Amino acid sequence: MRLLSVIGACALLVSVPSLASAQASQKFAFVNSQALLQSAPGRADAEASFEKDMVGIRTQLSKLQDSLNTMNEAFAKEEVSLSPAAKEARLKTMREKEQAWGAQAQKLQAQAQERQEELMAPIMENLRKVLDDVRMDGGYSFIFDVAAGAFIVSADKNLDITDRVLAKMRLSAPKAAPTRPAPAAGPTSAPAGITKKPPTE
Repeated sequence: MRLLSVIGACALLVSVPSLASAQASQKFAFVNSQALLQSAPGRADAEASFEKDMVGIRTQLSKLQDSLNTMNEAFAKEEVSLSPAAKEARLKTMREKEQAWGAQAQKLQAQAQERQEELMAPIMENLRKVLDDVRMDGGYSFIFDVAAGAFIVSADKNLDITDRVLAKMRLSAPKAAPTRPAPAAGPTSAPAGITKKPPTE
């Protein structure tokens, strides 16, 4: 699971009207939001913090998966010796534990998502502010994002202000997000039938 995986294409720029509707006197520029996010100050520290926090979550998910596999293997070995009533009772217990495992896994995934958003929030806020400042300082009517779509097929490279925005971001970079302990371990028992694995890189 990567920190920037939940960000995707940069959604920080507002929708802009078509160039055909813009007046000739208006001033334009463009940036590459993917390059900005990749090199954004604080991004490396945020990702390092995220990976550190995910160790605990991945450990818990791994334990849940191990419990699931153990229960599945035990049932497979004992199934032939179980009476119909005992088999049905075992399956019922397994289904209940499967639901409990699923609920715990969803909770852990939600914690990971929340942490991602928490770490990226100051970086995204800084980027939005810098874009607004650069737009006003440069007298631009619009700043387009060439990473957001392919509707711009050719452009003057002198209109690319990505480096200017990045330099200003570095000057106004927010402090690193605070670290916090990994979530406490939850239930580790799990039933057979679930093959979901912990998040991977």
